[in-house]
Amino acid sequence: MRTPSGPPADPPSDLSDPAPDGGVWRFTTPALDSSVPETRHAVRALLDRQRIPVARDIRDGLLLIVSELVTNAVRHAALLSPTVAVEVAVKGDWVRVAVEDEHPYRPKALEATEHDLGGRGLWLVKMVAEEAGGTCDVERTASGGKAVWAELPLFPDAAAVTSPPHPR
Repeated sequence: MRTPSGPPADPPSDLSDPAPDGGVWRFTTPALDSSVPETRHAVRALLDRQRIPVARDIRDGLLLIVSELVTNAVRHAALLSPTVAVEVAVKGDWVRVAVEDEHPYRPKALEATEHDLGGRGLWLVKMVAEEAGGTCDVERTASGGKAVWAELPLFPDAAAVTSPPHPR
């Protein structure tokens, strides 16, 4: 587990190789603007280091989702949640990324017009996940906060063959 001092520039060195059917990796990061690119870099490095086989377009979508979810937590939850937790889980042909914070508000994906300066983050996450054949949602945590997550198939064809491991 990562301490609140900052997101890892690389995945924590104590991560073990995933089990044959995947693995779960988790770290915390401060709810700061600088955590957005650092967390995206850490997730990219984790995928590389653990040799997670993922199609390039799925990987790009996953990294965009990570950026959007951490940005939302930093912008909207930092007052009640000075740190956020990031979890990456691989199971079978699926990858799941979740960002947890301690703020109780559960966001909704809202469509925004081209004149809106913000408000598209969760809608974008939903669109990227659905386009890849995946899904996303928000759920309460035991501590009263929330986890916003998205699951994507590692390869586009996997969505047609298997269902995501997380119940819809």
